[in-house]
Amino acid sequence: MPARGAAHPAPLRRPGAVRRSLGRGALLALVLPPAVVVTALVATSIGPVTTPPLDTAQMLLEPLRGPLASIGIELPERSAAALSVIWSIRLPRVVLALLVGAALAVAGAVMQAVFRNPLAEPGITGVSSGAAAAAVLLIVTGATATAPWLLPLGAFVGAVAAVALVQVVAGARGGGGATLLLVGIALNAFLGAVISAAIANAPSSDDAMQAVFWLNGDLTAANWRDVGLAVAPIVVGLVVLVAAVPELNLFLLGDEQAATTGVRTVRTRQVLLALAALVTAAGVAVTGIIAFVGLVVPHLVRLVLGPDHRILLPVSMAVGAIFLALADLVARNLLDPVVLQTGTVTAFIGAPVLLVLVLRRAAR
Repeated sequence: MPARGAAHPAPLRRPGAVRRSLGRGALLALVLPPAVVVTALVATSIGPVTTPPLDTAQMLLEPLRGPLASIGIELPERSAAALSVIWSIRLPRVVLALLVGAALAVAGAVMQAVFRNPLAEPGITGVSSGAAAAAVLLIVTGATATAPWLLPLGAFVGAVAAVALVQVVAGARGGGGATLLLVGIALNAFLGAVISAAIANAPSSDDAMQAVFWLNGDLTAANWRDVGLAVAPIVVGLVVLVAAVPELNLFLLGDEQAATTGVRTVRTRQVLLALAALVTAAGVAVTGIIAFVGLVVPHLVRLVLGPDHRILLPVSMAVGAIFLALADLVARNLLDPVVLQTGTVTAFIGAPVLLVLVLRRAAR
């Protein structure tokens, strides 16, 4: 039996419900990949100067102009300016939104499974605070003024260091879920104080404003360098986490029952949390802190499809990618020419959704 007060029921407990969930999951497997592609195409097309989606698709095929011409498919000629807008400004931003959205949603689903808490989110182990503290310190000391590449690199190192510290301290006390959670909360509080002190004592108001801007999360300055920095750790981490679906499902039973199946619960929990932290660190290092994606998306998917991670993880990945890409689309177009920060939009959307989910859960 699951532990008393467990946040999720055990998967595969009711065969009829599982079959229905798998059926819905199979349907979504057919619908969501095209939905991701359509979202990317629409997000790349819309801006201060909107391009028809068909024209955008043709411009995205520009690198294949030669091979396509060899089989009789001729692409229309496009101006260098139009191609630059699509390839150098909009596309890297959309690709980064898809990557980071997928990473945060899957990391959130993993955290919620490992801690057996539907309100767990990627920053709970200190990864976001670690990235933020490193980024803010680099900004207010002026280190990024002459070497902008230090910002994502420093944020990534800070995130990884914070998670490593949580793992080491919690591991010394047995490495249980409650211990990891408490150590993470304590580290978040400490790093929050460091961030506040650094911003309050920034040498210039410009540095303080830049630090606050980074903390709110944004994709305005996204470029192919950022995509290159994030893509490898995110893709590798997501592949390994999806492969760990059996272990994630066993964690829903509780540590004791998972251990009876041969799972080394402490070690497995540490590895899963480290992987979730890795993909989160890679994302926040290049975008800043994007709120609510890792909390709301997996929670919403779980309510619709159930807790079986065979469905939950891939669907959360797709929905997270779509959600962040659309949120960024809203951020840069809603109040044009004023550009909102992406993290602000995700908070505006995510906070009410979370409130509704919590109230519905309390009413049951």
